[in-house]
Amino acid sequence: MASMKAIGIRNGKGPAEAMFMDTISRPVPTGNQALVKIKAFGLNRMDLLQREGIYPVPPQAPSTMGVEFSGVIEELADSQSDFKVGDEVFGLAYGGKTASTWITATQALNLIGEFKSGQSVLWHAGASSVSISGIQLSKALGATKIFVTAGSQEKIDFCVNELGATAGFNYNTQDWANGVLEATDGKGVDLIVDFIGANYFASNLTAAARDGRIVELGFMSGGELPAGVNIGPILYKRLRIEGSTLRSRDEGYQERLRNLLVENVLPKFEDGTFKVFITKVLPFDQIVEAHKLLESNQTKGKIICTVS
Repeated sequence: MASMKAIGIRNGKGPAEAMFMDTISRPVPTGNQALVKIKAFGLNRMDLLQREGIYPVPPQAPSTMGVEFSGVIEELADSQSDFKVGDEVFGLAYGGKTASTWITATQALNLIGEFKSGQSVLWHAGASSVSISGIQLSKALGATKIFVTAGSQEKIDFCVNELGATAGFNYNTQDWANGVLEATDGKGVDLIVDFIGANYFASNLTAAARDGRIVELGFMSGGELPAGVNIGPILYKRLRIEGSTLRSRDEGYQERLRNLLVENVLPKFEDGTFKVFITKVLPFDQIVEAHKLLESNQTKGKIICTVS
């Protein structure tokens, strides 16, 4: 049986050093699937969590990590497909490709957050890849104000000066929730996209405007709320809080997102409106270094691994 290289994890989970170059069976596409020869892949926070054994992998996903890929189609199961062998493609897979950030940002902004022109938005982890995409999308869709949180002035300056955010708040030195209220004359923001979870929950309620929406995409600070959190604002502000995943969504939902991306995002890549920011490109066999760099929280954009 044909084989291929993949990243394995000794004992199934562990630190970055537990990863190694493995050899596994080459998959055979079935149904409407395509087999893609990977040229490059991007790292995501979910990769770190899956490596540590604390990410709920969907049942249809293989045990190998990774979801964000680009490459060339080598084989098609369906000869009537709109694609053909040799096509250059990029996108999101259930696993084994180590969520495109633009797809995730589009989902949070349009499908879950129901963002509309003239509204304001707050992107947490402003220099993360998803928020970098989201800031640009928000601006293109007519956001009145775009706020970010980040852990350094350098990252805030990047979000404001390079991406066009209105203002940023350093979560290490500032009360960002009250900062948002001051910057909006006490109104708060219409939409908050959060990856942090427990530690930001109460402050999100403070920073949200009446009839605001809070989209939860991750729990980097954990999922258990600290004692004493006042959930009253959910009621009197009429807030809607919705959690969402992308990787476990069915193919129909992901197709809908892909079509939104093709319609609203790809043209802006072509004309230069949207930019992809890359922190570092590393070869496939330096996956340990790539994971450590992502864990350092020093990045401003994607970490890419290339496959020769």
